[in-house]
Amino acid sequence: MDRNVDVRTPESIAFRYELAGLGSRCLAVCVDLAIQFAILAAILWGLYYVGTHDHSRPAALSHDDDLTRSLAIGLIVFVLFMIFYGYHILFEAFWNGQTPGKKLLGIRVVRDGGYPLDFGGAFLRNLIRIAEETLGFYTLAAISSLLSPENKRIGDYAAGTIVVRESKLAKPLTLREALAAGERAGSGAYLTDDERAVIARFLERRASLDAPRRAEIAAALAARVRDRAPAAMRAYPDEELLERL
Repeated sequence: MDRNVDVRTPESIAFRYELAGLGSRCLAVCVDLAIQFAILAAILWGLYYVGTHDHSRPAALSHDDDLTRSLAIGLIVFVLFMIFYGYHILFEAFWNGQTPGKKLLGIRVVRDGGYPLDFGGAFLRNLIRIAEETLGFYTLAAISSLLSPENKRIGDYAAGTIVVRESKLAKPLTLREALAAGERAGSGAYLTDDERAVIARFLERRASLDAPRRAEIAAALAARVRDRAPAAMRAYPDEELLERL
């Protein structure tokens, strides 16, 4: 069942997001797990290759040096953590709230207010992932998502995040179709009526906002529509892009 969520900033600027369903989120997890196990397999093969071809270390060092053994165990634990949890933290924090699996399924993580995910939120929601995987391998997370009006798993509640679907650009009209419909090709044709209204309201009220808040809202609006803007406009600064749209 599709669910939407409406969020409104203190400046009365509203956003509507389509929430990602349990199915797409599970498929994204499966894709990410496949990538993670591929990375792990590559690392293990590399260690095996080095171990079977490197005979330069004294035998006593590999068997009797407790410090070396402890460091090796610590390194293994760190590598496993980075593969299975650091993977999610770093991708979500620095790749627009998406892992490769989420990117493939067209979903991403945002903060409850509709703003881009920050590092703290990515770290906290994926720290909770450890417990969710340990206790029934996402069973509690799935139950939480089904019961939550906003499809939130436990980690989303802890970090104040939601998972939403990416807006998709419809197939553009041909020139013949546009002329027949009496439409004029322009940047505004890439937006819905609701998006135009939200952007217009922001542009009207931006002068009354303080600089950090103004920049944050402009960034959130621009991130929502930038991929659908004409290619020549995608590199524009946030507010200039909104003005031209």
